[in-house]
Amino acid sequence: MKTPPTYAITSVDHALRLATMLQLEGSLRVAEAAERLGVAQSTAHRLLQMLVYRDFAVQDETRVYRAGPVLELAAHSLSRTALLRSVALPHMRALVDTVEESSNLTIRTGVRARFIASVECTQILRVGSREGMVFPAHRTTGGLLLLAELSLAELTAAYSDSVGEQADRPELAELHVELAHIRKQGFAVNQGRSERGLVAVGVPVRDVEGTAIAGLSLSMPSVRYDRDRLPALVATLNRAAGAIQAGLTLAHR
Repeated sequence: MKTPPTYAITSVDHALRLATMLQLEGSLRVAEAAERLGVAQSTAHRLLQMLVYRDFAVQDETRVYRAGPVLELAAHSLSRTALLRSVALPHMRALVDTVEESSNLTIRTGVRARFIASVECTQILRVGSREGMVFPAHRTTGGLLLLAELSLAELTAAYSDSVGEQADRPELAELHVELAHIRKQGFAVNQGRSERGLVAVGVPVRDVEGTAIAGLSLSMPSVRYDRDRLPALVATLNRAAGAIQAGLTLAHR
């Protein structure tokens, strides 16, 4: 569970979120940055200019901000992530409009899960954006779905190769049994594993070859979760995941 610092500095948070967007997606316009942060364009411009000054960003001749020298390696290696996010977002917005709960898209890197896109619902009591945040994979819905694709040997190797993860290392035999169940049923339910009082339901998103590349989930306060709605939630998620996969297929033609 991640708790915001007592004395949060909003401008620092905004700058770090912009750096994460550039790292994952490669480029941003001022208007897009302002919209996603919920700030004025002048504020977004100042933040981006500071990132340019510190070499986290560069501005090209079309006035688009791109990942700078500090982030350029990640920008090149994660171009597929940018495509996945751009294809998924319209379907995530439609999903949120239908279910009226917040939605997240998650990828896995080793034994960590990174939220690459979030769409908040409009309910007063809601799960806020997780975009750019990183959690242990076994504590997130998307992370569990992606870990479920691994064999026991691959799972063991992933945790053996991890550095600095010992403080929150799962018992692998128990995790493997849980992951086998998730893989068989085709969805995951996360009740309070990442944050107390939250429930998330998710399904895998697959690429054109059928490989699970992300987890698509709906997150809600536990007081609004009704187990009787689970089949309908999973069916709605699967339709959205299928639409994302179809979009990726078109993008690769």
